[in-house]
Amino acid sequence: MTESSPFRRGFMSACGLPALVLFSSMVGFGTLASEASLDLLPTIVTTIGIWGLPGQMVMVEMVAFGAPVFAIALAVSVANARFLPMTLAITPYLTNWRVSWIRRLLFAQLVTLTPWAMALQRWPSMPQEDRVPYYVGFSMMCMVGATAGTVLGHELAAVLPRPLTLSLVFLSPAFFAMVFASVRQRAGVLSLIAGAAMGPPMHMVSPDWGLPLTGLIAGSAAFGVDAYLKGRAA
Repeated sequence: MTESSPFRRGFMSACGLPALVLFSSMVGFGTLASEASLDLLPTIVTTIGIWGLPGQMVMVEMVAFGAPVFAIALAVSVANARFLPMTLAITPYLTNWRVSWIRRLLFAQLVTLTPWAMALQRWPSMPQEDRVPYYVGFSMMCMVGATAGTVLGHELAAVLPRPLTLSLVFLSPAFFAMVFASVRQRAGVLSLIAGAAMGPPMHMVSPDWGLPLTGLIAGSAAFGVDAYLKGRAA
């Protein structure tokens, strides 16, 4: 790996704020996992395997309540179902990427909010051959930071105050919102604004379904408005 390789550039790009935010968020998750009596090794495997904080939080909560394995797996799958449209959104940038389906599955495992937002922001101006190695390097650094945060939070569970650990969990979505707002795509900005406006009232209407309904309605509305404006411009 040369000094200027795309993998190295991606790895170094994540060494600052992206990895730090994930580290801090996973400190909160590690603490909550310890409080749910989840051992350190399964907690680390959860971070690397699920690689999505909402799904990890769902798993910890259901483990604490003693839910059966099938119910936990189903709930985690539903919580992380957003990764399917996220993966489809970046697929058009990989039209020249011809690899085996196993490598594609391994790459899909790396899809999570922070690297995905980075891809939408930087891939359009990046040569196609650099996109995947840059993304993998970026994701690897994020995973290193997240794993370290998970371990630290789990080991300091008895020391850290609960309000602090709960607030740390929200750092990752807040950072994602800031990164996504900088993506120069009108539909993305519209969906972010619509989701922020609809989220609180929808949660009051239905705490269980407020979040997915907000995403569905706000995203569809943003897509429709963007398509209408493009039609008017044409």
